Order: sequence, then structure tokens, then C-alpha cells
Amino acid sequence: MTPRKKLQGLVAATITPMTPDGQINFSVIPQYVDYLVSEQNVKNVFVNGTTGEGLSLNTQERKQLAEEWVCQGKDKLDHVIVHVGALSLPESQELARHAAAIGASAIAVIAPFFFRPTNKDELIAFLQKVASEAPAVPFYYYHIPPLTGVKIRVEELLDGIKEQIPTFQGVKFSDTDLLDLAQCINKNEREQFAFLYGVDEQLLSALAIGADGAVGSTYNYLGRKNNLMLEAFAKPDLALARKYQFLTGEFLNFVIKLGFGVAQTKAVMTFVSGIPMGPPRLPLVDAPEEFIVKAKAKLDSIVWPDGD
Repeated sequence: MTPRKKLQGLVAATITPMTPDGQINFSVIPQYVDYLVSEQNVKNVFVNGTTGEGLSLNTQERKQLAEEWVCQGKDKLDHVIVHVGALSLPESQELARHAAAIGASAIAVIAPFFFRPTNKDELIAFLQKVASEAPAVPFYYYHIPPLTGVKIRVEELLDGIKEQIPTFQGVKFSDTDLLDLAQCINKNEREQFAFLYGVDEQLLSALAIGADGAVGSTYNYLGRKNNLMLEAFAKPDLALARKYQFLTGEFLNFVIKLGFGVAQTKAVMTFVSGIPMGPPRLPLVDAPEEFIVKAKAKLDSIVWPDGD
């Protein structure tokens, strides 16, 4: 891995493979890494996040999973970002220290969402306490207000943040508030921070206002298609880029109506990649067979511009 290489492009929010009895299936991680690199052309991963059921895993499991991704990604992946956020500050600090010790490329932290910070100062105080435990590791704030309920605008958060968190490198921005994202990018004149968008079906919109890349679950199985969209946007061939975005959106719109979450993402990844992702951990339950049949038929029916 090359931790100091600029983080941009696609980052797969990794799924946590599980056995039928709900234990982490570490044995498929090597195959998973190779699949992302060779089949999806994705060389960056975000481990133990929402898609990876990070907050449903215990501390030891999160450490073991991070270790496995760093180990298996050596010389294959460019970045292994480890999400170390937790409801407990000491737990988050412990995970940050561990991520630093195993050589993670970066760490990311979600806002605590049971006892929530109510203003910028409270949130930054929490983030700073975590980041300081890994003083040589790039730090990213994981902004996902639809799940945390913490709606402190990132634009506000950025003011003076480098002074308080010297390792701060950017934001995983998982919200549909493109005005907030645009203001962040507009303020980021010297391009010192990276902004990675986290709403896959709106990635092209985020790219248009200056996002550096994206972190998302669909890049596990639609990474190659989204990379082609990025290439078309860079040319620029906006008509072609829109085709890719619209087709990704067509699939997501279809499955969202059926009910689409972590369990369904695991099912889609399993039938696309052939790698068994297993069930989710309770309280989430397996995707129904009807979903799998319909989702597979829908994905198979899509005619992509590159002919696949």
C-alpha cells in the first residue's frame, strides 16, 4: 500500500462476510481483495463502516477485520481506510491506536449518535480526542446525518479544523445536501482536503461541483461501470457519464423500492461476484429470495454503454 498517495477515485465500502452462524468469514477476504482489484478496478477500501456493519461488531472483531484487510491488501490496494468511530470515546481511541499500529492508510470517525454532539465545538472535541491517538495517520470525518441525526454542517466544521486536528485530511460526505458539499469545496481553495461523496446514485452531481471521488457500497460490484463514468466525466463526455449514472440509478431505484439495505447489498455482491457474503448480523435479517431473483433479473437486463 502507498498511504501517502492522494485519496481520490472510487473507494469500496467493504462488506463484512459472515458464516451462516453469524461469525466473520475471514477466509474469503483474499478472494475479495483480488476481485475488487481485477474485476472492478477498485484499489481503495473503507473497512468497518455502515456497509461493513462496523457498529454491529465488537471491538476485537473490528480489529481482526482491519488487520485482515491491511494484510491481504499489502501491495495490492492503494488505501485501506479503517473506520474507528464508536459510541464510546475510549473504544474509538483504542481502535484508532490499533489502526495506526497495523499500518492503516487512514482512519475515519462517525459522529456519536446516542448522546449526540449538538454543536461544532462538541463534535470537534470528540474527533480530536480520537485523532490524537493516531498522530501520524490521516484522519477523515465520516458525515452521515441520515443515520446519526447529527446535522452539523460540514462547511461550519471545516473552519479552523486543521489547527485542532493536524492530521485532518477530508470528509466522507454521505448526505444529499449538495449545497453544503459545494460550500466545503469552494472554501477548499488550496485543495488541502479530499471530499469523497457517499450517495452512489448522485455521484455525478457531486463530481460536477468538485468532489474528489466516492466511498460507497455499489463500487463493490459496479466499480468498473462507475470508473467508466469517472473517465467519461474527465474527458469530458458528459452525455456518456450521464448514461452510466442514469443506469446505476435505474438499478438502485428499482431495488430501493423492494427494500434495500446491508442484507440486500450482501445478496447482490454474492450473486455478482460469486463470493459468499453470508447473512447480516441481527437485528438485520437475510434478504428474501424474491428480492434476489428480482434484483438479479434487473441487473442482467441493463444494457451498459460499453456493451456489457
